[in-house]
Amino acid sequence: MTPESTAEAVDEQLRDEVWDRLQARVLSARWFYDRRGSELFERITRLPEYYPTRTELAILERHASEWMRQLRPGALVELGAGSARKTRVLLDALEVERPGAVYVPLDVSADFLRATAEQLRSEYPSLRIEPEVADLTRALRLHPHGEPPTLFALLGSTLGNFPPPAAVEVLRHIRDAMVEGDTFLLGADLRPSEGKSVEELEAAYNDAAGVTAEFNLNMLAVLNERVGTNFDPTLFLHHAFYDARHGWIEMHLVTPQGCTVRVPGRGSVALEPGASLRTEISAKYDRRVLVELFEAAGLEMEHWVTDERGRYAMAFAHRLD
Repeated sequence: MTPESTAEAVDEQLRDEVWDRLQARVLSARWFYDRRGSELFERITRLPEYYPTRTELAILERHASEWMRQLRPGALVELGAGSARKTRVLLDALEVERPGAVYVPLDVSADFLRATAEQLRSEYPSLRIEPEVADLTRALRLHPHGEPPTLFALLGSTLGNFPPPAAVEVLRHIRDAMVEGDTFLLGADLRPSEGKSVEELEAAYNDAAGVTAEFNLNMLAVLNERVGTNFDPTLFLHHAFYDARHGWIEMHLVTPQGCTVRVPGRGSVALEPGASLRTEISAKYDRRVLVELFEAAGLEMEHWVTDERGRYAMAFAHRLD
């Protein structure tokens, strides 16, 4: 198969998926992330309403040196790395404990990943920076990196973007990439509790500056570019809310007036006035739920740390054989 025919096959598969998902009114969160989408998400993480990033960062700043001293990984593999802002706390500690170690940022956005890697090479000359483009929803086929053990990190509550069955698959992909002696570090946003109200949680996805709305709407531009759809973003509004029954935030794009969306080679989908397209879920956890997800994926939790208010957790796990 030629590169051209491979690309055409991928395009056809993507059109099929968009066509099916449009009819089901459920889009895929991975379509957020072209370069602009990645940049918008980085802006979201700096918003005053978006507590998860700064809370996770505070936990890392408090514990990273101790963790790296105990683990001394020869490689740090970060899944969904983005700009690696929080990872710098881990890298600072890694550089002290194991100079010459390898940092492997993984992300679906190649351009964004390349820019991040170039910046990190200038900041950490004693570490090897070896980025790889990877999709969490597929098996991880990583090149060999560094000496054992490896620390795999999935930060930012990224796992929450997947409903439970898919989250187990993501964790299983990570588990299958691990060998004996490796460790997995997960950042997880927690469910409402005494330390966090539903209102505080929902505000994190409905910021006053409208950056999250812009991020949500950018998905339509991504689909227009990659698939050739004819979404008009001006016909859609951002809507996000907490679903206590499922324990997750849902993000939607709602079209008050309705519209018709064309998918090249497939046909058109009529969206009635008030129709809503779900673009993302962001699952929230407690310890029991995470233990169950880990066990289903062949992992065992061995350490659990939260912030002082119990809004956010970081959990360590190892592979069960």
